[in-house]
Amino acid sequence: MENFLQKYQQFGIHLGLERIQQLLERLGNPHLNFPIIHVAGTNGKGSVCAYLSSILSQAGYRVGRYISPHLVDWTERLSINQQPISQSDFLQVLQQVEKAILPDEFPPTLFEMVTVAAWLYFAQQKVDIAVIEVGLGGRLDATNVCDHPLVSVITSISLDHQEYLGSTIAEIAFEKAGIIKPKSPIVVGILPPDAQQVIQQRATEFNSPVTWVKPAVWAKNQNNIQQTANYQGLEYPLPLFGEIQLINSAIAIATIQILRHQGWQISENALSQGMEKAQWSGRLQWINRQNYRLLIDGAHNPAAAIALRQYVDSLEVSSISWVMGMLSTKDHTNIFKALLRPGDQLYLVPIPNHPYAEPEQLAILAKSLCPNLNHCQTYPTLIPALEAVIKDKNTLPVLCGSLYLLGDFFQLLETNSII
Repeated sequence: MENFLQKYQQFGIHLGLERIQQLLERLGNPHLNFPIIHVAGTNGKGSVCAYLSSILSQAGYRVGRYISPHLVDWTERLSINQQPISQSDFLQVLQQVEKAILPDEFPPTLFEMVTVAAWLYFAQQKVDIAVIEVGLGGRLDATNVCDHPLVSVITSISLDHQEYLGSTIAEIAFEKAGIIKPKSPIVVGILPPDAQQVIQQRATEFNSPVTWVKPAVWAKNQNNIQQTANYQGLEYPLPLFGEIQLINSAIAIATIQILRHQGWQISENALSQGMEKAQWSGRLQWINRQNYRLLIDGAHNPAAAIALRQYVDSLEVSSISWVMGMLSTKDHTNIFKALLRPGDQLYLVPIPNHPYAEPEQLAILAKSLCPNLNHCQTYPTLIPALEAVIKDKNTLPVLCGSLYLLGDFFQLLETNSII
């Protein structure tokens, strides 16, 4: 399957809907065969999609979920009731999509191929509903082909992917507002004022009702065994860590409440069990091994880095060792500013098979921004960096900076390359 996908990797990123609409039409417009929830946002999309698909599955529905990126395998992107598509089914549906490409037309991008495959697979599997995560932006993203989603969700808006979406918050908000459709309800998280104004203007133009969500608050259950949260009087288990999950979980529940008003049968028990069973790898996730405990998180943009630092500070640990790699296109300066503090240790690594920022250059930048780092060193690969960190039992090791780096880590775990 990797060989198949590599054929389309060369076509890069080309935002626009014309190619995917033509492909879908030739395949019988499978995306019109089931209702969707469309989820955009700079951060929080994955968590919200995880909550929504888990709750709807618990309510008895057959739920498709499409996400990006994946951590280890492409099959993670397409799932039904939290079960990823099999390798054989994925290759089969991709081949069906390929047959619909005309020989004289410009080929679709890799993301367009996989997105069409998702629509086709969900239609063939007769899902009741699909939770669809935007890949990049919203307005021209390949997922933005449905005229009337059940709910359009915008989780957050901050600076990221400026080379494609614009250099200001307002410009990025305009792109994400492109998923808003006439008279379709919108659920929106906490936004900067400039973004809020753009979203409200689009909603008003389209006569789309907006639910502006405020974060849930922490609650304590009687046994005090697991963390619980309260949103508008509803108390529920919250399995994912970090203050950021108070807003992400509230967004999911506000979306579920709209579905209930539309006639979807979702009981309080299904909601509670769905929240409890929600899983989302690579985001404030603890890895417990025989010899060490490791915190991992993508933290691939400044807003995500701020959320990670906030969580780490809540742990009240005395020493932090960051193991980091970043893509060359990311905002290295503001990610470092969010994470690094005097006395921290920093271990910098490349990211295999991706255009990464050179660790040596990152080290120079980090030391200029935070000259009182206790330690700053580069490594040729992830394994020796982790081994060096794990030897120090007096520090909290945190692996972050890129979801692709986390994917590399999980692959190393699978092959027992890391103890």
